[in-house]
Parts: sequence; structure tokens; C-alpha cells
Amino acid sequence: MLSVQLIGIEIDAATGAAVVMLQEHDVPHRVLPIVIGGADAASIAIAASGKTLPRPMTHDLMATLVESLDVHVDAVEVSDIQGGAMLATLALSGPTGERRLDTRPSDAIALAVRLHAPLFVSEHVLDAMGTVPEPASAGDPDVLDATAIDAEVGQFRDFLADIDPADFA
Repeated sequence: MLSVQLIGIEIDAATGAAVVMLQEHDVPHRVLPIVIGGADAASIAIAASGKTLPRPMTHDLMATLVESLDVHVDAVEVSDIQGGAMLATLALSGPTGERRLDTRPSDAIALAVRLHAPLFVSEHVLDAMGTVPEPASAGDPDVLDATAIDAEVGQFRDFLADIDPADFA
């Protein structure tokens, strides 16, 4: 298993589908796009922003249950691909021992973000579905400098601050 980090959520322009993006920590820093549902994307984005809603979302409830049962999420692993769908596993430990639970990657990632659990992807999943980002060139009009990146991040934070929880009810 290779260590990865959540680097963002994008909307596929062609399909309108939400895509969560994981990137491996080590060279070659492959990026793994995983298509997820809109509600799951919103849940992950809200948790990643550090924002809390007046009422808990399903993944907030899951995190509260895990913590209240004195269970620890040791790892989230995107472990396989079957029939075009990615499979994930939650590695848990607690008073009754260790367990591994089958889960959707989106649910596992949403829980990992809330509980600060490490994310991993199997080498064969990254080999099959990962892409190596192309290095940016200084003259590329799509490359943003640090000021432009800060502005983009600021706009996204403003967007998240204006999210109405009723939009997800």
C-alpha cells in the first residue's frame, strides 16, 4: 500500500460527476481520480474545510460512533478495482481487537478526513488508474503563481463559507 493524500474534489466538465483526487506522497506523485456522488463530495469538502454544520451529516455521525465506541481508524485503503468500481477497506482497532470492513472509497475518505486517518492506495490500483501529473512550465497560461493560487483558495473558502446546510438536506 502506498501513502496518499486528498488533494481536492473536482467536477468533470464532460459528465458533471464529482471526482475526488488522491495523490501519492512519493515520486512519481501519481494522482488517482475516483468518481463519487455529489452528496459524498459535499461531505468530504465540508469536512476538509474544517467547517461544521448545525446538524451532523451521516459521515459526522459515523465519526462520532467510531470515537464513542473507543475505536480507532488505523487506515483507509483503496485496495482493488472490480468491474470498474474501486473497493476500499477501513482498518479499525479497538477494545475488541482489530477489524477490516469493506466500504465505498467515498465513505472511507469522508470518515478519514474527519478522524485524520491515513489514506493508502494499492500499487496495482495506482498502476491501473493513476496518472502522473505533467510538470508545469513557467510560460504555461494554465500555471498559477503563488498569488493566484492564494486567490483561488480564498474564493473556494468563501464559497464554502456560503454553503447552506439546507442545500444538502
